Amino acid sequence: MNKGAFAFVIALAISLLVLCSVGCRGATGTLEFRANGEDFIREGFESKDGWDIEFEHLYINLAEVAGYQADPPYAPDNSTEINAKVTVGLGGTHTVDLAQGGIDADTIVVGQPQNAKVGYYNAISWKVLKATEGTADGYSLLMIGTAEKDSQTIDFTIKIDNEYAYLAGEYLGDDFKGIVAEGVTAELEMTFHFDHIFGDGDTALDDTLNIGAPGFQPFADLSTAGVLDMNMTQIRASMDAGAYQKLVDMLPTLGHVGEGHSHCEQI
Repeated sequence: MNKGAFAFVIALAISLLVLCSVGCRGATGTLEFRANGEDFIREGFESKDGWDIEFEHLYINLAEVAGYQADPPYAPDNSTEINAKVTVGLGGTHTVDLAQGGIDADTIVVGQPQNAKVGYYNAISWKVLKATEGTADGYSLLMIGTAEKDSQTIDFTIKIDNEYAYLAGEYLGDDFKGIVAEGVTAELEMTFHFDHIFGDGDTALDDTLNIGAPGFQPFADLSTAGVLDMNMTQIRASMDAGAYQKLVDMLPTLGHVGEGHSHCEQI
């Protein structure tokens, strides 16, 4: 969608909300929270250093998810606090597999709070915490898959236990999200950009993305007999210091709202 069309949609949406605020006080709908690992995770991709990566599972544990009607609109570059006139929270913790489904799979429903007050939910927050049960028990992020390059194949299990809190503003993308009307379900999306860790073979090596990403080769260097199974403590002890620092720097940048950035703090 070009900028003009996008601006038109925003103007139309705001107009509808103004009308609703006059005639629909007390009206509610459903606010649906979704998680998206993008095509990188569902289809696989080539890392910046030439490894073809396929994910069997990519578990992420989400908690304290909430949507906001923020006033003023939240700008992650300028604030560490969302000022909201309406907040809708999703209780509990939710471990989702971002690799679930094929090429045409929908993004993953995390939860659907009903009775959300009508309006424009233009901000979202969530935490990525260590799971306390299930396959990902003890880890906030668990990546399981296969990487191939030339004649080498590596089965990898990468276990991350770092915990993060994210604050983000409105979704940026081809679709407009977050407008709850009476009896209508609206989406808010938590988007995760894993090319920030592995880089993107379809992007120039001197691009900022690939300069910052450690790539897959530093992980491949830790494998034994075609197998890599390590947690962060083991990775820190074994990985090249420069590559490990890139990993630490990039992990907080995974969380987005479409292409919109977020503010992240390690917990």
